[in-house]
Amino acid sequence: KNRYGGGRNKRDYENGSEPYSRAGKEGYGKGSRQNNDVDMADGDGGDCELGQYLQKLEGRQYPSYKDLIGEWDMPDGYSICIDRCQSDPYAPPSSMRVAIPWALAGFPDALQILENSARNIAACDYLTRKFAGLLKDGGLTEVADISATGGKGGWSGSKGGDIQITIPSQFMLPRTSISISKSRGVEARITLSLPARGRTIEGYRAATIVCAKLPKVCKGALYYASLDAARFQHHLESFEDQECLRNQLNSSGLVAFVGNGAILPRRSGVDDKPLQDSPGNPVVKFQSPASCAVDFVLPNAGKITGMGIKKGVTLIVGGGFHGKSTLLQALQVGIYNKVPGDGREFVVTDPSAVKIRSEDGRFVKNVDISPFINNLPFGRDTTQFSTDDASGSTSQAANIMEALECGCTTMLVHFLTHFYFNFESMGLALQK
Repeated sequence: KNRYGGGRNKRDYENGSEPYSRAGKEGYGKGSRQNNDVDMADGDGGDCELGQYLQKLEGRQYPSYKDLIGEWDMPDGYSICIDRCQSDPYAPPSSMRVAIPWALAGFPDALQILENSARNIAACDYLTRKFAGLLKDGGLTEVADISATGGKGGWSGSKGGDIQITIPSQFMLPRTSISISKSRGVEARITLSLPARGRTIEGYRAATIVCAKLPKVCKGALYYASLDAARFQHHLESFEDQECLRNQLNSSGLVAFVGNGAILPRRSGVDDKPLQDSPGNPVVKFQSPASCAVDFVLPNAGKITGMGIKKGVTLIVGGGFHGKSTLLQALQVGIYNKVPGDGREFVVTDPSAVKIRSEDGRFVKNVDISPFINNLPFGRDTTQFSTDDASGSTSQAANIMEALECGCTTMLVHFLTHFYFNFESMGLALQK
């Protein structure tokens, strides 16, 4: 246990026991400090208890990392909690938390982050984005660069050392990567691939990462004094406005709203950021027809105008490259709130809306598609339809029926040219 780990933990260390390993002595073996290239520009991390403990693990066998499990107090008043340590350099990374007391984080009461659930979600989202950005800027999301140190790759080469946190998309969603509460303060949940050469611990490198570089990221992302106060508040207010707008749809007899000035097209199919102007090709911003224009008043943005889509059947028709699919794609994600600057902040949809389309080859099990299809070859029953390879029409029919069973009250349907509805039968299905 002394040599391979698991025999001690943080509590034993506090009682005076020190990690033992002959390989951990200065100058011994591949894992020794003199053979372990460490970026000392940020300090070696040895000015705290956790850093000193990590340095003493230098050269030990990899499972000794498990002795780190527990809560470690840091010099600046926050703590690092190590919840799980990987057992192997190639295993899933270790789980850690950085916990900053609420009073120390310094967020003003006027922001109402604790009392307002919408603002709490938005604050966690903003801090996650800030934390992820600083990790990337600091190079902490990258694994060891063997070529830069002149070392060799493979089993004996340095590996691991990267810190990861959830990287958000364009949507502001409830997150577990950052938690904010008065009792637990501001808590960031991250993963770290604990560094090693082969199965030998790189203790000095781990101390530099955890106790010298990571604290700088925490200071820049989790303390209110380090944030752009105006941008942070705008993030909270934008989320709050989008929630308020969506909540007003039902009472206004609408299922969706598209604000004037919205930028609906995206950069590409793999880049969800808004399309930007290019020479000779300015981005066309959305403008509502006068006949469909409606107004709303929001708590922070004030009065806004845009196109309201009423309850009932609405068809979007037009020629190619006229924006039909672009509008439908914006509406299908209208159930989510977007980050400021996305261009679709004021494109909102009924929260129960479901996008319906064909899915050739999908699996279907015991779905009643008889309102749409009831004359299959060989007299197959369509009231309990099952298949491992649905066609376009049967898959779309199954998607509609499944959406209704889930309580969907708004369907966004992408029609195929060869697909026809039996509206009389569909009416019966909707009544059911």
